[in-house]
Formats: sequence, structure tokens, C-alpha cells
Amino acid sequence: MLEAGALAPDFSLPDADGVVHRLSDNRGFTVLYFYPKDDTPGCTTEACEFRDATADLQAAGAVVWGVSPQGPASKAAFRAKYGLSFPLLADEDHRVAEAYGAWVEKESYGRKSWGIQRSTFLVGPDGRIAVRWPRVKPEGHAAEVLEALRRLQAGHGPDGS
Repeated sequence: MLEAGALAPDFSLPDADGVVHRLSDNRGFTVLYFYPKDDTPGCTTEACEFRDATADLQAAGAVVWGVSPQGPASKAAFRAKYGLSFPLLADEDHRVAEAYGAWVEKESYGRKSWGIQRSTFLVGPDGRIAVRWPRVKPEGHAAEVLEALRRLQAGHGPDGS
């Protein structure tokens, strides 16, 4: 998984409406969060918390992009069901998740499979990863990201140093 300070891999991914988003087109901070699957309990909690924090994140100079392997139709249904106000990007071949180290082998009940490790990257205006969260718990995560962004904007490290 990429470390803070690393150059964030550029990418182009479609959203629920087929609009292509490119990381290199952003000039501010980008909250790039990887989540396993649309419309599942943990992913819904995380998405709704980011939805509720979007105005504060935007006021602090950041946009939010959610990324998962489901296609645009799934993203559109998820967005509509929960009134999500930020782009959900379809990484159907999981190449972006792989580039960020968020595509991992998992084990559940003795069965191994590949999928998204819930993780978040705060990419700075310089195109570098300012902060990373490698294993995210959905509850309270959006507030954690906002606090780190505010610290960075105030000229401190993401941990307050």
C-alpha cells in the first residue's frame, strides 16, 4: 500500500453517469476512499458519513470520490437510494485499487478471495498522498478525514504535530 509522501497514481474512472474523473484534473485536495461494495451495511455507513461531511470537506478545499469495483449502474442506484452528493467511481477491473494497494487477498470462513480493503487516501494539491488510512472502520471515518484535512490546512501535520 502506498505511503504518505508517495506520488498518487493518476487514473481515469467513470462515475454513475459515465462522466470520467481524472485525479490529475483536481487542483485541491482529493479524498479518495476505496470501499468493497455498493449498498452494503458498512459501505452505506461510510458513504452517508461522507455525504453528511461533504460541505465541510469542500469548505476545507477537498472533494470526495468513492471507488469500488461495481459498475456505473450499481453506483447510480446506490447514489440515488442514499442521496449521495459526491462521485462514486467504477473501478471494474480494479486496476486503480491495485495501484493504491487497496486490492488484497482476503480470508473469510476459511475461503480466500480478492477484494477491496477499505482504505482512504488524502491526495494533496501537489499530487502526493498527504495522509493514508490503510484499514478503515466506517463509523466516524469521515470526521477523522476532515480533522486531518483541517490540521493540514492550518499548517500542522495530519496528527496535529
